[in-house]
Amino acid sequence: MKSLRTGLLAALSFAAVLAHAETGVTDSEILIGQSAALSGPAGELGKGVNRGAKAYFDWVNQHGGVNGRKIKLVALDDGYEPDRTAANTQKLIKDQGVFALFGYVGTPTSNAALPLINQTGIPFVAPFTGAEGLRTPVNRNVFNIRASYHDEAEEIADSMKKMGMQSINVFYQNDAYGQAGLKAMQEAAAKNGIKINATATVQRNSSDVKKAVDELVVKKPASAVFMVTAYTSSAAFITAARAQNFIGPFYNVSFVGTEALINALKHDGSGVIVSQVMPSPYNPIKPVTIDYVKALKAAGVDTVDYPSLEGYIGARVLVEGLKRSGKALTREKLISSMEELRDYDLGGFRVKFSSGNHEGSSFVDLIVIDKDGHVHS
Repeated sequence: MKSLRTGLLAALSFAAVLAHAETGVTDSEILIGQSAALSGPAGELGKGVNRGAKAYFDWVNQHGGVNGRKIKLVALDDGYEPDRTAANTQKLIKDQGVFALFGYVGTPTSNAALPLINQTGIPFVAPFTGAEGLRTPVNRNVFNIRASYHDEAEEIADSMKKMGMQSINVFYQNDAYGQAGLKAMQEAAAKNGIKINATATVQRNSSDVKKAVDELVVKKPASAVFMVTAYTSSAAFITAARAQNFIGPFYNVSFVGTEALINALKHDGSGVIVSQVMPSPYNPIKPVTIDYVKALKAAGVDTVDYPSLEGYIGARVLVEGLKRSGKALTREKLISSMEELRDYDLGGFRVKFSSGNHEGSSFVDLIVIDKDGHVHS
């Protein structure tokens, strides 16, 4: 009789938990939504983030899930086009009924999702962008894992100053991403006494760089070119500039997609510099990168890269927030739990959140690509 009563109480308690469960949460599953470029000129970025996140979610599911629930990641392709992102976000929240959004790729695409995020109060974790608009003022629903473009631009400008550079040119994508990077470099350059000699743009998802090369390499050359574009247009610009015998360095922010850039450049990548906001996946000596390699291998993936490491780390931070939210999971509890990650060490990479700061990391490292396409810190 006693065991029956205990069983009934447990069942009632569990039913009470389910009664208060949020949209996208069942007794066995947590539904997470992602909209990212899984095809097109920026497709390698979205596929990388998705690959790393899914490897970790699969590992978690194989080891009991999160408080007994398994994570299901629903990923939709937006081709790095904001209109498609907005439609995908509507579908994920309204039709699919996801609990949280994760791993969106890009500034204009993340911005396109913000109105619905703000309207519904859904948590938005680990967007693959360093745009200041997702950081200031603090949006309670948005949790940035990576450093900002301001952090990256400052690290690059400091390096330029140490090398004695006095003037640079800027090649940027003609959208919210490019404008965010341009503004970041304008501020960093002014702080370090560097003049921006000329600027030129390229359209999103385009590799038509002829006018930009003419402006920045032929007509108004400078010591170096700072680039805020995706890998397809960056590679096209660098290759065309090399054909014009430009020997100065090219600096790219992390969003360029290092591995995809190397593949697109073939033998034209020597001396290209990229700022990174994640530790190196190529030198797995930190516990977090060792665990990342193990998770990929368990998922049958042998190739490491920066986007998948960022997806993996973002997934780990999200899962930690979910764990700390307890069995009676709600969006409000997840947001509060994420804000309590005040010094969360993943093993050589720390994330620090609070109610007044949703930028988890300011880590930036500069890497150089050699003539064989290898990466050096």
